[in-house]
Amino acid sequence: MDTSPLDRSSPLPLWAQLEAELRQALAAGLFDERFPTDLELTRRYGVSRHTVRDAVGRLQADGLLRRVRGRGTVVERPEFEQRLGALYSLFSSIEAAGVEQRSEVIDVGITRDGDVAGRLELDVDADLFRLERIRFADDVPLAIDTAWLPAELAHPLLDTDFGHTALYDELQQRCGVRPDRGWERIAPIIPSPAERELLRAPADEAAFQVERVGQHGGRTIEWRVTLIRGDRYRFFADWSTSGSSVLRLSAGEPE
Repeated sequence: MDTSPLDRSSPLPLWAQLEAELRQALAAGLFDERFPTDLELTRRYGVSRHTVRDAVGRLQADGLLRRVRGRGTVVERPEFEQRLGALYSLFSSIEAAGVEQRSEVIDVGITRDGDVAGRLELDVDADLFRLERIRFADDVPLAIDTAWLPAELAHPLLDTDFGHTALYDELQQRCGVRPDRGWERIAPIIPSPAERELLRAPADEAAFQVERVGQHGGRTIEWRVTLIRGDRYRFFADWSTSGSSVLRLSAGEPE
């Protein structure tokens, strides 16, 4: 390994510089496959084992790393579970797990899309509000989320800062509505190279594609497509002998 140039003239201690370097590398997913040994880190950064243990120990204390007997140091990654059959907000799900969430807006504006307009039960040339974001959990990309709503309903959302807020919360506050029912369809897919790069996803991992229709008072107000990393997110469902389930062909939309 090449030695990384830590600044020995800096008033910042070497352990603190190393901690910052490792924190950035962890956020970028560089150690997802394997975290370096203490010896490898001493050689790469040209520091003592004591300095390495100080830096790694602080990352352990923050829950980013874990020592495992026989395996060494492994990366701790938050994983999320979501109950099926309930209306939920990805924002709220992440926050409820005690993990900081934020979004990076790729695009927001008014557009037209005949296929999406049809899903929203609108004329093919209707104006649509479109919001596309990358959703982060503790600075780790978790999902690419794209939502469309009727522009005449969602126009007040155009000046919203979606970096740290939920679409449904803003829809309630600014437009006076919130989905009260709908359906979702979940399918495993292989992300495109561009999607994999945005998600920083491992090369051999599939993802969940979640299609969602949201309704309010019987009116369809949302069509959403979300691509979620398969190695960070799980869905689960409760069952009982009193319930019923029907296997159906995929043609057509869920009722």
